[in-house]
Amino acid sequence: MQKQNAEKIITEYLKPIFGFALKRAKTEQDAEDLSQEIVLRAYRALLAKDDIADANKFIWAVAHNTLANYYRSAGKNAFSISVDEIAETLAGEETNFFEDDEKETLRRLQREIAYLSGTQRQIIIAYYFENKKQAEISRELGIPLGTVKWHLFEAKKDLKRGMDTMRKASELKFNPIKFNSYGLCGSVGEKNLDNFLRSSLAQNILYSVKNTPKTINEIADDLGVSPVYVESEASHLEKYGLLTLEKEKYLSNMVIAEPTSELLTIRDAMYKKAAGLFAHELYDKLAASGILDDERIICAQNDKNFLLWALIPLIASLSGEKFMKEEIKFEEVATLRPDGGHNICVATVTNQDMLLPEDYIYMKNWFGPCWSNNTDTALWRVDSEWSESRVIRDRRGFDETERVIMLYKCEKEDGAINRGDAAWLAERGYIKTDENGKFLWQIVILANKEIQQKLIAIGDEIKEKLDSEFAKIKKTYIDAELAATQAHMRKAQEYTLQYLFSSDGWFLLHCLKALLASGKLQAPKEDQRKALTTVIMPKI
Repeated sequence: MQKQNAEKIITEYLKPIFGFALKRAKTEQDAEDLSQEIVLRAYRALLAKDDIADANKFIWAVAHNTLANYYRSAGKNAFSISVDEIAETLAGEETNFFEDDEKETLRRLQREIAYLSGTQRQIIIAYYFENKKQAEISRELGIPLGTVKWHLFEAKKDLKRGMDTMRKASELKFNPIKFNSYGLCGSVGEKNLDNFLRSSLAQNILYSVKNTPKTINEIADDLGVSPVYVESEASHLEKYGLLTLEKEKYLSNMVIAEPTSELLTIRDAMYKKAAGLFAHELYDKLAASGILDDERIICAQNDKNFLLWALIPLIASLSGEKFMKEEIKFEEVATLRPDGGHNICVATVTNQDMLLPEDYIYMKNWFGPCWSNNTDTALWRVDSEWSESRVIRDRRGFDETERVIMLYKCEKEDGAINRGDAAWLAERGYIKTDENGKFLWQIVILANKEIQQKLIAIGDEIKEKLDSEFAKIKKTYIDAELAATQAHMRKAQEYTLQYLFSSDGWFLLHCLKALLASGKLQAPKEDQRKALTTVIMPKI
C-alpha cells in the first residue's frame, strides 16, 4: 500500500485505538504503550500489503492480537510481538519499509497519540465507545454541555489535521529557562516554593503562560513534551494557586520578571543612593545617641558591631510605616493557598550574559526580613551572605521560631530551661553557657515596647526627612518595573513596590553594603554567624 494511503487509514484510527487501549490497560502509561504498539504494527502491515479488503476489520484484528500479547506479557512496558506475526500472512518476504521519512512518520504518530487531555480522553471514550449522549457525558463529568461539544469538535479537527500538521516547538523546547531566584511576599504555608518549583518542567510551564493563557496542548507544544506530563504538573500548580485555570486555559499566577541590564542598572543605582542616604545617617544617630548602651537592649555578645548588624536592618525594615501610602491592600492581590500560605509568589529569569556595572551589588543567600509573631513576642531575622542559612522556608521554620519564643518566655519567667532545650538553642546559636553554667542569650533582645519604639522612631525621623527625596529616587525604577511586568500581575507588583525602602530585602542589603564599604560596619566574626541579625522583641 502506498504510504499516503496507509497514513490516512492510521490517522483515522489514532484516537479510537487509544480509546480501545485506555479501556483495557491497567494504567494510563500502559494504555499509551499499548496504543503506540498497535499503531506501529498496523502501519507496518499496511505498507506491506496492497489488497486489504476491509481496513476496519484489519485494524481491529491487529489491535486484538497486540492486546492478547499484552495480557500474556509479564512486563507491560515492552511488547514481544513480532512484526512478522502480523505481516507474514499479508506479505511474502520481509521488506525494509523504514526509510528515514517513514521513521519520522512513526515518530509523529507516537506524538499524536500523546496529545489528548484527560478530559478529552474521557469524553471521546464515553461518546465513541460507550455510545453515550453528549448531555449524559456532561452530567457525569460535571462539565457544561458546551465543553463536551468543544472537545469533540477539537478531536475531529485533530483527526482532519492528523499527521499533516507537525507540532511546532517553541524556543523553550531547545532552550528551556531556569528561575535564577524565586520567593514570596506574605506568609509561608505547609509547603515551601521548592515543593513546586524544584523541577524544570514546573518552571517552564509557568514561564510558558506568564503572559498568555494556554491549553495543555499549547503548553506541551511550547515545551516539546507530552501533554500527559504537562497535565499532571499543571493540575498540581493550579491546585496550589501558582496557575489559574479558565475555559481550559492556564495562566501563571506569579510575578515572573525578566530584567534587562538597563532595568537592573537603574535599580542598583536607586538602592545605592537611597541606602547611602539612610544608612549613614542612621548609623551616626545610633552611635551618637548612646542608645546602644541602653540596658533594655540585651545581648551576651557584648559587641556593638554585632548589635548594629541586628539593629540597622531591623530599623530600616520597620521604620517609616506611618509615611507609607498603601493604596493597594495585601488581601486584594495575595493568594490564599490550600496549605495555609497567604502570599504573592515571585520569580526571576535573568540572562547570565548581561553586562552590569562592575560595582553592581548581588543578593547572595538572602532571605527576609521574616518574623514570627506570638501572642506578645516576635522573633525577627534576616539571612544573608554573612550569616549561616538558618531560615527554613516552610511551616517547619515557623514552628522552630515558635519554639524559640516559647523557650525564651519560659527562661524569662521561670529563670531556667531544661538541658535538652538548652542544647537545642545552643546548637542553633541562640544561647551560650558562661563559666557558672548560666544560659546567656547570644541574639539581640529588646526587653520592652518602649525601647523598640524608641529605636524605630530614630528611623522614622530620618525617613520623614528623606520622604520627598526617596519619592524622586524611586519613580524612574517603578515606572520601568511596571512596564516590564505581566499585565495581569501588575497590581500585585504595584503592591510590593509600595514597600520600597521599607521591609524590602534589597534596601536592607544595600544599607549593610554601604556601611561595610565605608568601614563603619565591620564584617562579623565567624562564631557570630549563627546568631547574626536575629532579634527577639515585643510583638510587631
